[in-house]
Amino acid sequence: MLEARIPLARTEHAALVRRVKLISWLSLAWMTIEAVIGVLAGVTANSIALIGWGIDSTIEGVASLVIIWRFTGDRIHSDDAEATARKVVAVSFFLLVPYITIEAIRHLVTGNEAKGSWIGIGLAISAVVFMPLFGQAKKRIGARLDSGATTGEGTQNILCAYLSVAILVGLAANALFGYWWADPIVALIVAVVAAQAGARTWRGEACETVC
Repeated sequence: MLEARIPLARTEHAALVRRVKLISWLSLAWMTIEAVIGVLAGVTANSIALIGWGIDSTIEGVASLVIIWRFTGDRIHSDDAEATARKVVAVSFFLLVPYITIEAIRHLVTGNEAKGSWIGIGLAISAVVFMPLFGQAKKRIGARLDSGATTGEGTQNILCAYLSVAILVGLAANALFGYWWADPIVALIVAVVAAQAGARTWRGEACETVC
């Protein structure tokens, strides 16, 4: 659980709220671009990992909207709004798991090969660079605001960077060496890590190791 914090001064609290909303809007814009390109590149390459990653970006975009909702109007100081936002963010992790797991297993069983995707590789590299910046900023502000929803959403962004590394490895292995099975294996890793992060967020636990 998040530790109890010393109450913030009104001006400091207001400044942090403005900052987290700005960062959430910026990450929403980035996630929208990432989702569209990821899904299109995944469909073109028959890559379940890329498609799943694009869907994950969509879910992360929704989570950003939840944080904006959480810190708007009377909800800024509402414990009920915080609890609701935290649970919605947690559920958003789980939404990704069934589709990716089923499709990844199907690809492994049927030998349905994914093509190489240099667009996907470029997108993954950009996510490795930018997503930790969004995630760390949200986690810092979330800790100051004692907001598990915000830290959980920051965890999603950092998780996206870790998954981008895994997807980058899988896409590169396929594109360079023809290891088609790397794609569904990476997709299964995506599903497992997303489920673990969702469980932590639901319980209101900070993720200091994996995420």
